[in-house]
Amino acid sequence: MNTISRLRPFGERLEHWADLHHPRWLDYLRILLGVILIAKGLAYVINKDIVLQMIESSEYWVLHYAIAHYVIGGYIACGFAIAFGLFTRIAILFEIPAVLGSIIFLDIHKNLFELNSVVVYSVLVLALCLFFLFYGPGKLSVDYYIQQHKDKNYDAG
Repeated sequence: MNTISRLRPFGERLEHWADLHHPRWLDYLRILLGVILIAKGLAYVINKDIVLQMIESSEYWVLHYAIAHYVIGGYIACGFAIAFGLFTRIAILFEIPAVLGSIIFLDIHKNLFELNSVVVYSVLVLALCLFFLFYGPGKLSVDYYIQQHKDKNYDAG
């Protein structure tokens, strides 16, 4: 028996448990997380001159340029997916490297001990992403709707 087939029952049990113990306010927190990610991605787009200045001042500017694009695109695309609860865990798996890239390459230049530190915000977003990776999207999501309606046969006529 391979590792994937052994993990599948665990994943199904985790999904079932999360569906039974998922209060509605967590759905709203997931939606808020998605909206915040979209806003953060748009903030990077709006302040592109600052981001470009940080990238060009680096020795490995090509690598940082590629990472910045992944971070910005990840924030926006995955933010929409997380907000709607569409392929939530997959979106979060793509979002985690973007948040880590944001912390390491973009936010680390700011002072950690400032009152409104962006690094603390990014670490909180990372913690929420990890939480929803394991806990799932909840009942107020496209994922839940698809799961509830996947067994129904729809006639074309």
